[in-house]
Amino acid sequence: HNKKFTKQNLRAGIFIGILLFIGFATQTVGLKFTSATKSAFLTGTAVIIVPLLQVIIEKRPPTKGVIIGTMIVMIGISFLSSGGNSINNLFVDLGTNFNIGDLLTLICAFFFALYIIYLDVETSRYDFGILLFLQIITTAVLSLLFLIFFSNTNLEPLKINLTTNLVWAIIYTSIFATLITTALQTKFQKNVTPAKAGIIFSFEPIFAAVFAFFILGEKITNFGYLGAGLILVGLLISELYENLLLKNER
Repeated sequence: HNKKFTKQNLRAGIFIGILLFIGFATQTVGLKFTSATKSAFLTGTAVIIVPLLQVIIEKRPPTKGVIIGTMIVMIGISFLSSGGNSINNLFVDLGTNFNIGDLLTLICAFFFALYIIYLDVETSRYDFGILLFLQIITTAVLSLLFLIFFSNTNLEPLKINLTTNLVWAIIYTSIFATLITTALQTKFQKNVTPAKAGIIFSFEPIFAAVFAFFILGEKITNFGYLGAGLILVGLLISELYENLLLKNER
């Protein structure tokens, strides 16, 4: 790949940076207006949106194993997101108390799905380093602009109380949760299909539950264990289904 900046790779890097920013922004703002339970479930719907967009944008239908795996993962996310309560309550709450936070979180899921698709498209065309640099810079600049906008319009007045915890939080979220994760995704996502990448990302709530258990002392409910198990089964099916079919045919 060409390691110099061109109009084409500038356009591609800025575009996927905009998609990444919209995903981050809508999820963050959405959390102010909705519950963590609903946010986790709605963000998880990206696992279904990705295969649909893969067909529409890349004209590449997902395999039967990925389709089956996706459905099982979505059921697992439902269990994991229920927080130990009735899954029926989760869906009733979504149906009767759907609010602006839920809408923003759905928009977040859509744009994260778009990001996965277009990252697949652009990493096959352009240099990894250039794409990573451009999307990180784009996300940072847009975040700064929105910070200024929200502060100046009093929608969310800027309040900075610089503490040690805040400094560590900024370092962690900027370096580990943004730069390193985006670099790894940009570098290696091209080795799997977007639909499989979506399924792999559904492991995020499992890791969140595990870290919450060890760091915050939060309990993992039986529903949580069941949901995590289903997500793992869904991933295994998406990976192994076609290979098992081929072996049986032989």
